[in-house]
Amino acid sequence: MQAQTPQFDYLILGAGLSGLLLAKSLVSDSYFSDKRILIIDNSDKTKNDRTWCFWSENTIPWDSIISKKWNLVKFKSASYDKNIPLKNYSYNKVEGIDFYKESLALLQASEQVSFKTENFKELTETEIGVKVVTDQNVYFANKVFNSILPPERLKNQKSFPVLQQHFIGWEVKTQEPVFNPEIATLMDFSIEQKGNTRFMYVLPTSTKTALVEYTLFSQDLLPNSEYETAIEDYMESLGASQYEVTAIEKGCIPMTAYPFEKHNSQNVMLIGTAGGWTRGSTGYTFTNTVNKTAALIYFLKSNTSLNTFKIKDRFRWYDKLFLDVLYRHNEQGAALFTQMFQKNDISKIFKFLDGTSSVKEDIEIIWSLPKKEFIKSFFGLK
Repeated sequence: MQAQTPQFDYLILGAGLSGLLLAKSLVSDSYFSDKRILIIDNSDKTKNDRTWCFWSENTIPWDSIISKKWNLVKFKSASYDKNIPLKNYSYNKVEGIDFYKESLALLQASEQVSFKTENFKELTETEIGVKVVTDQNVYFANKVFNSILPPERLKNQKSFPVLQQHFIGWEVKTQEPVFNPEIATLMDFSIEQKGNTRFMYVLPTSTKTALVEYTLFSQDLLPNSEYETAIEDYMESLGASQYEVTAIEKGCIPMTAYPFEKHNSQNVMLIGTAGGWTRGSTGYTFTNTVNKTAALIYFLKSNTSLNTFKIKDRFRWYDKLFLDVLYRHNEQGAALFTQMFQKNDISKIFKFLDGTSSVKEDIEIIWSLPKKEFIKSFFGLK
C-alpha cells in the first residue's frame, strides 16, 4: 500500500526573511500551537548569502543578531555632501547567517515544524488541499505561503513600471585605514551616473574593513565586470591601494508598485518580495516584512480566506509615482534623492520610507521633490 502523503496545516515555500519570520511568529504564538508547519527551501541556509539593513528607534528584538549599528549616515552627490546624525534612530546591519542560525535554532526545537531541502516545482489547489510538488516529493497542505517570485510575472505586465535594484558588493580588508567605522554611507552619487541612477553604498565595520557595494536602480543588469571596475575605482578614490576581497555579495531586487496580492487565492498567499512586501521605491525589505508578518499573524486568527488579506495603502501610490519618474527619467535619480535628503529631516524621511508618516509629512516630502515630473506622472503624462 502506498504511504499516505504528509499533511500540513501551513506550508511555507522559501526559508528566507519572510518565510522564517512567518514560521517563527507562528510557533511563538500559542494560538497556533496545534498547527503542523512544513518549510521547503532549496538551500540548507548555512551560507552568509545576504545582508539586511534597517533603521529603527528600537532594536531590542534584534540586538542579538545585529552585527553593527551606526548613528551617523552619509549622503553624497555632486551638489550635496553631509554626514547626518540619526538622533533617536540607528542604522543596523544583520548578517544573513546570523538570522538563519537564530531562526533555525528556534524552529528546529519545535515539534510543530518540519524542514525539507528540496527544489519547488509547482503547486495546485485541489479539493483536499494545496498540492505542492518538489523534485523529490508531493505534499498537501491546508494553506501555502509562497515567497518564490516567478520571473515572468513582472515581465508579462505593462501597467506598472519595473526597475531593478541590482548590485555587487565586496567585503574588503585594506592595508591602510581608509574607512570611518562610525559612518555608514547610504548613497554616494558622486560617481559617474552614465544616464542611470548609480551610487556606492558603504558599511564600514572598522577603519580597514567594510562592505562596499555598487548599486543601480535601472531596468537592465550589467556585466559583472562593470560593477567590479566601479568598486575598484571607488576603492582607489578612497586611497586604498592594497586590499583583499574577503566575500562577494550579488543581488537583484525588483522595484515596483505591482499589486502582487491579486494572485492570492483562498488557500495560497504570496509573501516577501513575491508578495509585494519590499518597499517599491527603495528596495528595503526588513522592516516592511516584520510589519507585514505581524499583520498576517493577526489576520490568520480571524480569517480563513487568504485572498482577503489586503496591503493596499497610500504609500504604494507614492511608490508608483516615484518609480514612474525614475523609469522615464532614470538619469534624474541622483537629483531626486539629493533633494529628498537636503530638504527634509532624516527622521521624517525614515518614517515616510517605513510607511508610518502622516499625510502632512508625506506632502512635505513629495513637495520637496522636482514638481514637474511628478505632476506629469500624477496625470499620466509622458
